Amino acid sequence: MKKRRAAWIGAVAAVAIAMTGCSANGDGGGAAAAGGGTLTYLEPQTWITLYPPAGGFYPNGGVINQITDRLLYQNPETLELEPWIAEELPEVNADATEYTFKLREGVTYSDGTPLDAENVVKNIDLFGTGDPERALPVSEAINNYDHGEVVDEHTVKFHFSAPSPGFGQAVSTINSGLLSNETLDRTSEEFGPGNAAEIIGSGPFVVEKEKIGSELALAAREDYDWAPPSRDHQGPARIDGVNFIVAAEASVRVGTVVSGQADIARTIPAPDEGQFAADGLELVAAPTNGVNNALNFRFGHPLLQDIRVRQAIIAGIDRQKIVDTLFTDSYPLATGVLAENARGYVDTSENYVFDQDRAEQLLDEAGWTPGSDGIREKDGEKLVLTFNEALPQPRSKDVVTLVQEQLAEIGIGVEIFPGDQVAQDEAQRKLDTIQVFHTMVGRADFDVLKSQLYSANRNALLNLDAATGTVHDPELDALLAQIASVPTVEEREAASAAAQQRIAEQAYVLPLFEEPQVFGLQSRVKGFETESIGRPSFYEATIEK
Repeated sequence: MKKRRAAWIGAVAAVAIAMTGCSANGDGGGAAAAGGGTLTYLEPQTWITLYPPAGGFYPNGGVINQITDRLLYQNPETLELEPWIAEELPEVNADATEYTFKLREGVTYSDGTPLDAENVVKNIDLFGTGDPERALPVSEAINNYDHGEVVDEHTVKFHFSAPSPGFGQAVSTINSGLLSNETLDRTSEEFGPGNAAEIIGSGPFVVEKEKIGSELALAAREDYDWAPPSRDHQGPARIDGVNFIVAAEASVRVGTVVSGQADIARTIPAPDEGQFAADGLELVAAPTNGVNNALNFRFGHPLLQDIRVRQAIIAGIDRQKIVDTLFTDSYPLATGVLAENARGYVDTSENYVFDQDRAEQLLDEAGWTPGSDGIREKDGEKLVLTFNEALPQPRSKDVVTLVQEQLAEIGIGVEIFPGDQVAQDEAQRKLDTIQVFHTMVGRADFDVLKSQLYSANRNALLNLDAATGTVHDPELDALLAQIASVPTVEEREAASAAAQQRIAEQAYVLPLFEEPQVFGLQSRVKGFETESIGRPSFYEATIEK
């Protein structure tokens, strides 16, 4: 294994050197502290689409965040909205059904075309309504969209069929990354691998070349001069470019950065964090400010329809032991379905107390009795549930394996669904295949809870049965919809709190921990930042010699 790991590290380093034309000591081709050089960045998975509304998968967003700008900027420290391509915050009517933006002048796409009012309306019209014929979905961040209006060359107005209080934050996310007119005419497939260099944004970097599934080279735009006014740096990016290299094995990512043959790697496993305490190395654990890493119980399935079974599963899982065994202080124990710094957070931790005796009592009351193999039975059926392995989530297989061991002690069987991302994506849509769904989602807005659980969005609980059109819990769906359809902050807070209480009291979700994005980097990299939910931003980065 050591030889194999060393070979992979060597291979990744060779690719980095070939792409940057620099020495293996990572000096970025002679880059000085003032700027220049090419940064080597290691990703655990490859990107699959650069269509912004479908870009939530972190490898997608990591690219989109470098090549696009947005109307507004969400400050990652304060989470407040600030001007960006819009020269000021929008004018919003009393019921949040009309938003008017004044646009900065002189902004262009990398193909030289203007980012003007007509182009902005074309972007948001597509993102807000989608295009089924081209298989382009509606953005889950934009609610109740009706249409956009060009007021004049540098003024746009957006109209909504009902209050859309989250729209301002929505146009600050990568899901609303602005694209050139020609790019907006592409099909879903044409936003996929092999087409990266043809996706034209107005951001500080452009895609220069691509090797499908393994490499992506970004080059800085020399004429870029429209960063958010609050950024410390203005003008072109300080580095010459960024080379994205896919390194699926964690040991390779860690080893290549620790040895100085790459600059930054994403998804540093908790057991390897200690290596970055050494001189010349650093660790960045960026919060994702949204729905916590959690187990979602799909209560439409016959085995999970009885609330006592769901409550027993929650009482039978020792979350603290999972965090203490598998993770570090970078992963705080969850106290609610939302992270503590998320918009609308409510502490519902009283619903997640570990108590095996209570778990067994609940199962007894529900009529599940231990079988000869220790697994509980009822009417000839075993209490066995299938969990997914969430490949993007840290140590998911290890987490589910520990859950499997803990639930076996109270007579619940757990099977783990294997397979790559394509297989996992297909399986998670089927109630008969996956009954407990391990996942999370980051978005620094009240709407994140709706995005995750609402029947017409991610539908993580499979509250909507797609085959029959049945919504198992209409009350929950109504509460989630209200979060995105009431105009004031106070009303949104109340709607979010009501939805969180419903989720906790009905034992629909067991939040495990607040999931960060953990990056390991060489200390020679300065100015590396993340946006509001932990995606990398290389605009202000430099590489010291």
